[in-house]
Amino acid sequence: MSSTEINLEQADAEVLFFDDFNLAELDRTKWNVRTTGEVYNNEQQAYADSFETIYVVPSEEVPGAKNGVLIIHPLYRPGFITPEGKRFDFISGRIDTRGKFDFAYGTAAARIMLPSGAGLWPAFWLIGNGKWPDSGEIDVMEYVGEPDWVSAALHGPGYCGETALVNKLFFPNDQDATAWHIYAVDWTPDKLIFKVDGVTIYRVTRQMTDFFGRWVLDNNKYLILNFALGGTYPFKTNGIQIPYYGLPEPTVQMIKNNQVKLKIDWIRVTRNESTGDNDNSNS
Repeated sequence: MSSTEINLEQADAEVLFFDDFNLAELDRTKWNVRTTGEVYNNEQQAYADSFETIYVVPSEEVPGAKNGVLIIHPLYRPGFITPEGKRFDFISGRIDTRGKFDFAYGTAAARIMLPSGAGLWPAFWLIGNGKWPDSGEIDVMEYVGEPDWVSAALHGPGYCGETALVNKLFFPNDQDATAWHIYAVDWTPDKLIFKVDGVTIYRVTRQMTDFFGRWVLDNNKYLILNFALGGTYPFKTNGIQIPYYGLPEPTVQMIKNNQVKLKIDWIRVTRNESTGDNDNSNS
């Protein structure tokens, strides 16, 4: 491990939550696996609790991995019916730590490798325990399958949905999102600093949110990793409606060929003096 990686992982900070996926399967003492209930954003997948869509592989199977690797693997399953009776042609995975771990203030970071493919919509984010958007949402990393950029955003009352508080990182010509990167947010009582590989890509202060609405970034939030397909955010970028909303045929073919996987090497939440001393975490 390089000195840069040690610094990015904040080796000297208090660790509030950590998972490097070194068990044979997802550690359900830390994570919940969610299944589709209400559908948001016109997404085209159902979330399923399946070892086909959420599983762990050893580091030797993924070049560049340091630890075990969590795989979220969307699959083509035409005619899949949810417990609510809704029909989908794709299944995928969503996990969170609600009721198991949440925190206020600190650094949340994850080492992630993203797949390429227009209309893919994986994300790493934090959300409060109450009603959305009043409980607040911190999008550490969102991606719509275009490998030259990723985005970070905040949502709350008056700045949700088509939020004004969003920024994109466009990678240098010799890099892209399909390599390993560390996506992180430093969260303090009056600001959030979003980083990729330790480099600041966006800073949002309390004064910036006050222009749009109430600050709701002072309550505990839990972690979410998910892999959506199609939907509003990809559609706004690619304009695709056929064969699926926001999801073009070449990407559908890659999913059918099992070529699309989200890979997470580790995820960590830490706290040090620079990210506040709130003691409201639980695990």
